[in-house]
Amino acid sequence: MSNASKPKRRRKAVMVGVGLDSDGHKRLTTGGNFVLVGGSEETHEVMTEKVIKINEKLSAKGKNLEEVSHAEFDDIAHSVGLHKQEPGKPGSHQDSN
Repeated sequence: MSNASKPKRRRKAVMVGVGLDSDGHKRLTTGGNFVLVGGSEETHEVMTEKVIKINEKLSAKGKNLEEVSHAEFDDIAHSVGLHKQEPGKPGSHQDSN
């Protein structure tokens, strides 16, 4: 079977946020390109604000999440206050609230 007969699938990108702290409530917020789960009220609110800001910046560029490179996404995420944490480096998390 040739590849020509298969319909081409569009890439879909999704941001996933997981809040690891808790105040006893279960929280889930979804959007067109994101899913946020858990966290205290404050943590969940911060995650929601960050994905909204990222989506606003993407919209201003006229792009969808799946259309940006990893480096471009990192730049956008950094501009809204998110910082990349290198795997295996304890204590490298930076919070800029």
